[in-house]
Amino acid sequence: MTVSLRPFLPADLPRLAAVFRASIEELTSEDYNESQQGAWAALADEDEFATRLASDLTLVALLQGDIAGFASLRGQDHIRMLYVDPQAVGQGIATTLCDALEKLAAARGATKLSVDASDTARNFFEKRGYQSLHRQTVDCFGEWLGNTAMEKRLAANDLGQTPQTSAVH
Repeated sequence: MTVSLRPFLPADLPRLAAVFRASIEELTSEDYNESQQGAWAALADEDEFATRLASDLTLVALLQGDIAGFASLRGQDHIRMLYVDPQAVGQGIATTLCDALEKLAAARGATKLSVDASDTARNFFEKRGYQSLHRQTVDCFGEWLGNTAMEKRLAANDLGQTPQTSAVH
């Protein structure tokens, strides 16, 4: 199945909040307890959630015309959110979204891209070439959530540059 991307529209907010909550509740149970998941999922109930989606460059992934995930780029070089509907996991949604964010970051002049990866998402980012910088914890409504600050250097090809070759004389 083909994944298509489009920009976030305000009308997407209820569906993106549902994807956000479902992704946390159904995909992170091996790494976070119920209290942590509940606090994290509650971020979708805040006005700030809509503000974050609108202020970042937010892409929506569609699978057969239905919203299957979303991702956002804050500034030119930080992935703030990457969430996939649990029913669409394994169909290339996260990969397609991350590929697009890496290209957009490069187009914005970034030479590296950072992410604060949840324990659940860390392996995904490692497989994409992101390096762990340090562990950190975030206070979320009184619950402490661990994640890993990660970074990937964007290759010359990602930056739209032609690789330099040296001539041998």
